[in-house]
Amino acid sequence: MQRVLFHSTIFGPIHSRRLGTSLGVNLTPNDGKVCTFDCLYCEAGFNVQGPGTTGFSSREEVAHDLECKLSEMKSTGRPLDVITFSGNGEPTLCPDFPAIIDETIALRDKYYPSARISVLSNSTRLGDKCVVEALRKVDNNILKLDSAIDGTMRLIDRPTVSSFSVGRVIEWLKQFKEQCIIQTMMLRGECDGKIIDNTTETEVDALIEAYNEITPSEVMLYSIDRKTPCETLSRVSREELELIADRMRRVGVKVVTA
Repeated sequence: MQRVLFHSTIFGPIHSRRLGTSLGVNLTPNDGKVCTFDCLYCEAGFNVQGPGTTGFSSREEVAHDLECKLSEMKSTGRPLDVITFSGNGEPTLCPDFPAIIDETIALRDKYYPSARISVLSNSTRLGDKCVVEALRKVDNNILKLDSAIDGTMRLIDRPTVSSFSVGRVIEWLKQFKEQCIIQTMMLRGECDGKIIDNTTETEVDALIEAYNEITPSEVMLYSIDRKTPCETLSRVSREELELIADRMRRVGVKVVTA
């Protein structure tokens, strides 16, 4: 079974194809996975592996480990473009998430004031005002919308809360407007006998309508780059991504591909 990617609170820096030189922050357990989605393509594996034993990172642990790493990098002259919250699940589930964002901003300003702070979130916690306020403070508030059609979203993202819906998340996303970046994974394949494809004309039209409602600063289209727990998924080529992006650009959506 494919299992979690990150076994520490601070990891990297690594090269991100979307963000540059990135120092990662994992707020979820380092020996398990905790997420409100159970995506077919998640690089950290399926939720069935369990939450592990280490629990969420505390604000004290994050502040200590992050400062140690930033201080070490600064003293050796290593570059840094971005501090990125991702990890083995949904970072905004961490109870200390708002406080951790405040302390990360302070540490960034102390050591690498030109670096940006990014949060990769699946958008499921946007009904929490404290989470929303914290996300407004970061430079790159990157929020997931893989399909604007409920049935497809459920096939790809597999939300753990049955009441979660595309309509609800679009309303939540609209509150950010230009203060968010929408990230959409384009893919096709099958799982459990069901065909999955969010690249069809119907799917792309629905996404365009949603993007125009949300009015994000930009949309990131990308596809599978590493092994996925569902092995019957297919990568969408860069050429096809560009064709989809061009279609979106023609109606005023600002799109980047990765």
